Amino acid sequence: MSEAPYSREPRPYVFDPVSEPEYFHGVLSRRFVAFLLDAVIVAVPIAMAGLVIFVFGFLTLGLGWFLFSLVGPASVVWALIYAGLTLGGRQSATLGMRAMGVEMRQLDGAPMTPTLAVVSVVLFWVATSVFTPLVAVVALFNGRKRLLHDFIIGTVVVNNEVRILELSRYR
Repeated sequence: MSEAPYSREPRPYVFDPVSEPEYFHGVLSRRFVAFLLDAVIVAVPIAMAGLVIFVFGFLTLGLGWFLFSLVGPASVVWALIYAGLTLGGRQSATLGMRAMGVEMRQLDGAPMTPTLAVVSVVLFWVATSVFTPLVAVVALFNGRKRLLHDFIIGTVVVNNEVRILELSRYR
């Protein structure tokens, strides 16, 4: 690792699990826990909105309950905004991913863009809906621990700079 592990300049090569194993050590399990954390982060505001609509329905003698029909579409929009702002942000990681010390990068090392982040989330859910077990099983058979949608859009989840420095001390 002669150059900085995460420069903002794209690298002409992909992350190599053989020569740089600290990029991938524990990524799959951390990615799973990050997914669960992000699911809670996305679900809490939706649940709060549902509670507000429920109470509002009583105050309006049932008319406010028609707002429940907006919860589904609003949930999708909220999840996409969350992914676009966090995963497509400066750190290329959602809040759950930051807590677990991982981030998503393009294969050349470049950070994620908001558009690519949203495409990643949409492809994840489409792939999960169609190929339920295959999405996760694919990660067990490749060195970079990439899921199915990562192959399609050319991304990889790696440990962040702080975690890499910790792991490289033990190498």
